[in-house]
Amino acid sequence: MAKAYKSVSQVTRETGLLQRTPWFYGFVAAGIALALGGAITGFILLGDSWFQLLIAGALGIIFTQVAFLAHEAAHRQILTSGPHNFRLARILAGSIGMSYSWWDNKHTKHHGNPNTVGKDPDIEVDTISFLDEDAAKSRGLIRLITRKQGWLFFPLLTLEGLNLHFLSIKYLVTKPNVKGRWIELGIIALRFALLLTPVFLLLPLGMAFAFIGVQMAVFGVYMGASFAPNHKGMPIIAPDARLDFFSKQVRTSRNITGGWWATWLMGGLNYQVEHHLFPNMPRPHLSKAREIVRDYCASNDVPYTETSLISSYGIVIAYLNRVGLSAGADPFDCPASAQFGRA
Repeated sequence: MAKAYKSVSQVTRETGLLQRTPWFYGFVAAGIALALGGAITGFILLGDSWFQLLIAGALGIIFTQVAFLAHEAAHRQILTSGPHNFRLARILAGSIGMSYSWWDNKHTKHHGNPNTVGKDPDIEVDTISFLDEDAAKSRGLIRLITRKQGWLFFPLLTLEGLNLHFLSIKYLVTKPNVKGRWIELGIIALRFALLLTPVFLLLPLGMAFAFIGVQMAVFGVYMGASFAPNHKGMPIIAPDARLDFFSKQVRTSRNITGGWWATWLMGGLNYQVEHHLFPNMPRPHLSKAREIVRDYCASNDVPYTETSLISSYGIVIAYLNRVGLSAGADPFDCPASAQFGRA
């Protein structure tokens, strides 16, 4: 498999798929700026009206699109310079109320060991349990949620925006030796001031709270619905398993079909296999890389998973419900979650 990955990498490099695409990201940035300007204009013109909730929903969508750009800048997909990408990612993440340092620390571990027990923070329990042994340890209210967590997954995502803000600020306040701690806190504080001040000054109190609630809910659901299909329900790897890089990344990742509309909707996350193999590949090149990777997977008998967006949600819900059945059981009696053991 090491040879297969080397061959795939060589082909993608020779075909220019790792080259930066400033024209594309300039277009995306202009589109987001235009949408944000339209939302602000609509907010001012609507005034004291419950139609403001439509503007709130639009902001939730816009902020998620900004999050996609922050993700790509963090992976050095946008600009040619690493430090410039870092600064851009920090600003973009802060502008939506998230800490770049917190996210980067977590996401780097995920990319290195996707779906690996004890090494991937994305499968650690956080209300939702992704492993049987974690579900078995649940108690009280969490246990009740865990038993039906598949069906409750999307309703719970309405709180994910709030959770992301909380975890970001908690990390910046409590974690020692965070580089640029005060810069990030300053950007986040400015962001909330610019968002909350006009909302609570210009709208009645009840409408203002409803506005923020809708914005947070849409942001959380959109973010969760974009990231959840990528790995949830895919094979879990034992902490001591020995898998080569190519097999590990491909076997644990799921692509979403749909072409250009899925790419716009999910910010390129629909090509999760290719993104994990080539994290710094710009969004416009992922579709071409998909053709190369699929051919190599077929030649080397490596399972390549691709499904529709709706089907992926069904898989995620079914997987979470299955894990939820272990809630409250004896953790020592639970079957091992890992599907790949020592190789």
